[in-house]
Amino acid sequence: MRVFLDTNVLVSAFATRGICADILSAILAEHQLILGETVLSELRRILRDKFKVPAAAVDETVSFLRREAVVMSTSADLQVPIRDPNDVPVLGEAAQGLADVLVTGDKDLLEIDALVPLQVLSPRGFWDLLRAEPDTRE
Repeated sequence: MRVFLDTNVLVSAFATRGICADILSAILAEHQLILGETVLSELRRILRDKFKVPAAAVDETVSFLRREAVVMSTSADLQVPIRDPNDVPVLGEAAQGLADVLVTGDKDLLEIDALVPLQVLSPRGFWDLLRAEPDTRE
């Protein structure tokens, strides 16, 4: 499965221990991680400015993600009504990357699930989806 993670999920994965960290681990082990330049830029800014993570650690985190993910630098042009214009490039990069699922905690994105060509799930919803899949690694 091709999975696009929104910034809020990545921030939680790196800043705390919990479901988002578990989701990132599961994706890296069993699925294809898709990210966008918009998300990586936001992640860099939030880790640096909000969490006061040292620049070297932020650079290492972003470099790790670039090595492990397919990173989209272009965005599909989706004609979907989104309340927050900052969400448009995130959604477009997920679609451009042919993601099957966009995992986000952003309520604006979660509300448009039926209007876009991919599934939009909360971290809990995605975790439940992962746990419902049969194990094919025998």
